[in-house]
Amino acid sequence: MEAVVSLKKSPIAPRKMRLVANLVKGLKAGQAFAILKYEPKSCAIYLEKLLLAAIASWQNKNPSTELEVTDLYIKSIRVDSAGMLKRLKPAPQGRAHRIRKRYNHVTLVVDGSPSTQLIKKEEIAEMANNTTKMTIDGTKN
Repeated sequence: MEAVVSLKKSPIAPRKMRLVANLVKGLKAGQAFAILKYEPKSCAIYLEKLLLAAIASWQNKNPSTELEVTDLYIKSIRVDSAGMLKRLKPAPQGRAHRIRKRYNHVTLVVDGSPSTQLIKKEEIAEMANNTTKMTIDGTKN
């Protein structure tokens, strides 16, 4: 089951936001959160909050499944252009230059699939006892 969260009219240019969004596309939620936490670009803060909102939305949609058991990953992230504010800046000799302040819309889709290979601690200990150990010269013990 997937959760879709969107951020409307973010005050950062879409081109700048796409640079950071492409870093986390397709990653697991924990890895993406770690990347966004330490990314120096200012738009990473918006994406980090959006990812936390998507995880919370996924938890509300799936109350019976535990978050630790499920592998949450970013299924898709889309950055679309919103409107722009057009302003005038005075220029030399009585002219004016146009300033375009761009906005964007971000849509984040988080999906979770329960991990099928959950191994209990007892099974790990049993597998460790059953494995044969190799020595340096390549002979088995």
